[in-house]
Amino acid sequence: MKLLRLQVSGLSLFKDDLDIMFYGTQNISIEDKETMYPLFSNIYLNCATVFIGKNASGKTTILQVLSLALHLLNNEPINHLKEKYVLRESEKVTMNIYFYSNQGDIYCLKSVIKTEISDNNDVLCKIVDEKLWKKPQKSVSSKKMLTDFQNIEPIQIRSGNEIYLMEDVSMMIAHNKKNKENITISNFLSYTNIHTLSSIKDIPSEIITFLDPTVERLYFEQSGNKTLIHLKFKHKEEILLNSVTELEFYLSSGTIKGVMTFVHARNILTKGGYLLIDELENHFNKEIVSTIVRLFMDKNFNKKGAVLVYTTHYPELLDEYNRNDSIYITENKEGLCVTNLSKLLDRNDIKKSDVYQSGMIAQTTPEYEAYMHMKKYMFNYISSKEM
Repeated sequence: MKLLRLQVSGLSLFKDDLDIMFYGTQNISIEDKETMYPLFSNIYLNCATVFIGKNASGKTTILQVLSLALHLLNNEPINHLKEKYVLRESEKVTMNIYFYSNQGDIYCLKSVIKTEISDNNDVLCKIVDEKLWKKPQKSVSSKKMLTDFQNIEPIQIRSGNEIYLMEDVSMMIAHNKKNKENITISNFLSYTNIHTLSSIKDIPSEIITFLDPTVERLYFEQSGNKTLIHLKFKHKEEILLNSVTELEFYLSSGTIKGVMTFVHARNILTKGGYLLIDELENHFNKEIVSTIVRLFMDKNFNKKGAVLVYTTHYPELLDEYNRNDSIYITENKEGLCVTNLSKLLDRNDIKKSDVYQSGMIAQTTPEYEAYMHMKKYMFNYISSKEM
């Protein structure tokens, strides 16, 4: 199951409806096909989608909405998900989720989610309306038709009388059970600023050495109810630890996050799932970040259409992309706005980092007036302390 497009309306934080496409909307060259995943005909998936913008421009919020949509497709209870809090200020949200099935059909799931705040200030969600449409891939003769379901009758409608269907679970549960479909998701949104290594059965020496050449091996051993951690630096005696938190005294935060990221990337690339990472560059140097992105954009590694979706503050990462349609610019202009770079920049051959940093395509650089006020404040504060 591959996500093609996500349209969301009713989100209180957004100025306009959210509309994210995960397939190539621009012309696809022979060179592009080396970095994309073929679905059928001239429809190809972008395997690495990036959201870039200033602080407080909605990047994390977008990933939360996307994660919610993916878990909805997996028929997981919304009220069990942390991402439900992204709907907190929104009374009613409508999600149109377009996806490509393993059987080669195109679907549209429309889910209307109503939220309310409980007496203990928790967010409670329930699906009040839901429809599912289906069409065969042979009916799609152009990219414009891919997500067009006009004049097609839904194959399933939520009636509200389903005896065994929980009110916060999508009726996708029937589709997934019948077709034996689901989506593998690795969600790193909770680990943006957390640097604790979870218990991983196997940490390849090649990964740990790439991140920290001084480490010879690192592995976990289960001993009864305890987990023992073996850490060996080159030319030194092995260290035995009892808690993952102790690793923070021996390994850098970048190494710890790197191990987690590369192991999860390996698993997602193997299964063809989705890896969501907020602020990918945190605690990494540019080359490590670029390596992760390149793995997903290399068909020799990404043979099952795995997708990396991430946010970043690094304009230089945009130059990893030959195309504009997998780059989204986020802004906060009296409400969050998200715009595909292909709508702001026609040509693919222009250096994207230079255009972004110049502020030509959007309000992507700090405003000059705010910059001058900040400098004045810093100068006055420091000067006052010298007296």
